[in-house]
Order: sequence, then structure tokens, then C-alpha cells
Amino acid sequence: MADDLTSYRENTWCPGCGNFAIFNALKKAVRKLGDSGTPRRMLAHTAGIGCHGKMFDYLMLGGFCSLHGRALATAQGIKLANPQLKVISSVGDGDCYGEGIEHLIFAAKRNADITVLVHDNGVYGLTTGQVAPTGARGARGPSTPQGNPEEPLNMLPLMLEAGATFVARGYSGNIDHLSDLIVRAVGHPGFAFVDILQPCVSFNNTYEKYNKATEVMSPEPASFDDAMKAARRTDRMLLGVFFQDMSRPAHHVALQGQRNPSQDRPDRKTRLDRVAGLLGTPHPGRFAP
Repeated sequence: MADDLTSYRENTWCPGCGNFAIFNALKKAVRKLGDSGTPRRMLAHTAGIGCHGKMFDYLMLGGFCSLHGRALATAQGIKLANPQLKVISSVGDGDCYGEGIEHLIFAAKRNADITVLVHDNGVYGLTTGQVAPTGARGARGPSTPQGNPEEPLNMLPLMLEAGATFVARGYSGNIDHLSDLIVRAVGHPGFAFVDILQPCVSFNNTYEKYNKATEVMSPEPASFDDAMKAARRTDRMLLGVFFQDMSRPAHHVALQGQRNPSQDRPDRKTRLDRVAGLLGTPHPGRFAP
């Protein structure tokens, strides 16, 4: 659908892919954020590698398309350089829960003020459906022709234990609810994690399963222990915010106070003079263009 948030690039997602719904939910969230005082010029977007990564090409937001598993490292760098920005990372379950899991855990541990949107479809869809870290036991694919022998990761308890101060789960089949979750996550002053259940129609079509098993929590958990219990439930796939803690300072505040490196920096001559001093040269002018 052509609009001011959709780029000119040809869309190559499979018809029926859950990414279309996530894309529309994110666009709705961007507009809601704009209406509430966060203009899109103050939003930055990073992405990893995978079907989810095409979101970076299709969405008209500034940012950086990163390497496989490295979108959160890039997002944290952007936030440290300019704390005024709200940084959103679109990542995949294979991308972020596999190769990039160390960045995810430490971003949660340090309470980096970024929003992580995980497109969780249980497969490596871009490379034809190999089982990913959240793939179901017994799932068959190119890498597991006899069935996946492993249990899937449950990332919600892991994120809670790692120190994430905002933990939520959404479903691409419920766009309005997902859009509201994204708005809440971006507004949270700290690490915000949103696991998004997303069917892959080509290799892991879970629409029927999710339509039956998902349920929006009401009320949402009132404590960390309640959040853990809800996150570990296996009879239902609960949606909503499991946990939120606004008492901890965000990482950039704990590290550099109210300093904004993108603005609070010396001019070029002062920087060159300092470099010259470090190198011990008596001729700072040698560094001039």
C-alpha cells in the first residue's frame, strides 16, 4: 500500500506473510507516536539479516541496515551517540536468538534504551526454512529432515532473568493490539523487548495454531513473579505486557549522564589540537586539510 511511510522498493515477501501485518502495525505506531509528540525524524531504525530485514528497505525511516545478529549493537551505538533518538530494531528469531543472542542478553542486562521487535516465525525463512531457535520440537525442514530433536527457546523468561525492564508479546494476526504494544515499548525509558508471533506461510504456517492459542492478558501481571508464571504457561500463548520496571536508569544515562555526544563535542580545531598533543607533534596545523 503506497503511503508516506512506504518506500518505492519492490516488496518481495511471500503473499500472506506475517511481516505485512508487522509492517502495518509499525507504521500505525509511528503515526501514533507522531501524534503524541515523537516525530518520525526522532526515530531511528536498525535491522538484521533475514526476511524481517526487508522491513528496513520498505519503511521510510532513517537508520542503519546491520549485519546478521548485529542490529542491537548498532542500535546501542546510535542511542549512545544521540540519546534524543528513539531507536527501534527489527530483528528475526534466527537472527537475534541465534547468532545475535549475546547482544540481546547484554542489551537487556545493561538496560539499553532501545526497542527490540522480534519477528518470531520459528524458521530461517530467507534461506528456505531451516529450524530456528524457537522452532518446535519435531519440526521438519532442510536442516532437520527427521524432525527437530531440540526443545524451542522460551525467550520471555530469559529476557526477564536477563534484566529487561519491558517484556511483551504480540501477534501479527492482531494488528491493533500489536501497534499499541509498539507504542508502549518505544515510550518505555529502557530496554523494551517485544516478541512477535509471526506465521511464515511458506515454511511454518502457524495461523490456525496462533488464532486458537493466543489470548490477550487481562489484567496484565502485577509483579515479576507473576510475569514469570505467565511467561512459562504452555496451555495458552498470552499476549500483552508481561513486565515493566521504570525504576532503573537507562544505560546511556548511567554511562554518560545527560551528555549528548552528537551535540556536546569540541569543534574541529580543538579536536585536531588534542590529537596533535597526543601524538607529541609541535605542528597542529599539519592535520589541517
